[in-house]
Amino acid sequence: MEITKEVTERFADFLFDWDHEQYLLLGGYGSGKSYHVALKIILKCLQEKRKVLVVRETYETLKESCFDLIDEILEDMNLVETQASNFAKKGFTKVQRRLSPLQFVFPNGSRIIFKGMDNPGKLKSIHGVSIVWVEECSEVKYEGYKELLGRVRTPGVSLHFILSTNPVGYENWVYSHFFKRQDENGKDIVIVDDEELYEKRELSVNGVYYHHSLPDDNPFLPLSYLRRLDEIRSYDYSLWRVARLGRFGANGIRVLPQFEVAKNPKEFKAAIRAIPEKFKFNGLDWGFEESYNALVRVAVDDEKKILYIYDEYYKNKMTDDKTAEEFKELGYDKFSIVADSEDPKAIQYFRQMGFTIRGAKKFAGSRLSNTRKVKRFKKIICSPKCKNTIRELQNLTYKRDAQGNAIYDEFNIDPHTFSAIWYALDRYTVADLKERKFNSKRGAA
Repeated sequence: MEITKEVTERFADFLFDWDHEQYLLLGGYGSGKSYHVALKIILKCLQEKRKVLVVRETYETLKESCFDLIDEILEDMNLVETQASNFAKKGFTKVQRRLSPLQFVFPNGSRIIFKGMDNPGKLKSIHGVSIVWVEECSEVKYEGYKELLGRVRTPGVSLHFILSTNPVGYENWVYSHFFKRQDENGKDIVIVDDEELYEKRELSVNGVYYHHSLPDDNPFLPLSYLRRLDEIRSYDYSLWRVARLGRFGANGIRVLPQFEVAKNPKEFKAAIRAIPEKFKFNGLDWGFEESYNALVRVAVDDEKKILYIYDEYYKNKMTDDKTAEEFKELGYDKFSIVADSEDPKAIQYFRQMGFTIRGAKKFAGSRLSNTRKVKRFKKIICSPKCKNTIRELQNLTYKRDAQGNAIYDEFNIDPHTFSAIWYALDRYTVADLKERKFNSKRGAA
């Protein structure tokens, strides 16, 4: 069967590449990612017998996205059977569209089926799948993605996983799995530099095919749509970066827009030395299994209202005795620490081990109050060696409710270093412009 179909030049190589096991397609809004993944799968199913699984985080989102897209392409190619009366016939010549359950059945025996990842238990019943398309993969939980990798193991045929998404925040598992992450000691592990992908547009690394696309790559987009994307920059730069440039970044309202990494080490160290000891504070957030013991040391320029972050400790799966031992080796027993008061047993243990430590004050609304306190600093300058603090705070955004409104005491991640800073500043008051006229410095003691 000879098929003629117009495609965009940007995706021409991707369409016919089946040499990789994993494909990751990133791009801006309307760049054509999903369309060309759907077309790639259709062409493969026409060429040879395949069973394809298409997944999104929830099953309800599949009908009006991936299913309708595949259906649209098949109809455009005049390949889909529209007469329900023909579905029971043997030797059918067109693809059958079935709605319960959602699937497409090809004349050569190929099938495209659809599942939601909101119930990973359903994946246990999947057999014979050799191609998986994870649409909007950044919305799928990492555990679900790993479940897919373990479940798809059809022998005698090449296996392929195709992931497509708009880039979101750096904290998303897609970034840490395919681009950069940190090991248990906070050391950066670079799989692929995302900036290199933006420049080269296509990369093949460790058996993964990386593809980057922009709205400009889609010649079928109207200019009015591109103009609307450009207008986003004036009111939401983070969203514009994702939608127009197809790049990772803070997707939402940044909590600490004044946060920056120190550029000049000598000037940074000199600034810390010049600050009196009474304006140096140390905070500790407890953690063990999934959360972390995070100790952050800060110094406050009380006159200029600048917060300096100059040291951090960040580890998990550490018992109190081992943590205390490491703290002593680092000299942390030489200064006072304010810790999360939720674990009084740990505080008491550290006191018995010779540490000067107390619990932070907590009250109804203290999360919001502490967040506002840190936001009042004119600048927040962080040492480049505090990699976990940078990772958590540089692109920290507010969580949103079901209506899309920011929740000002909840965040897109659980920022342990931010909590540690709250506790460090437990007895320090940052005067804002309204308060400064009447506020004394006694609260800084």
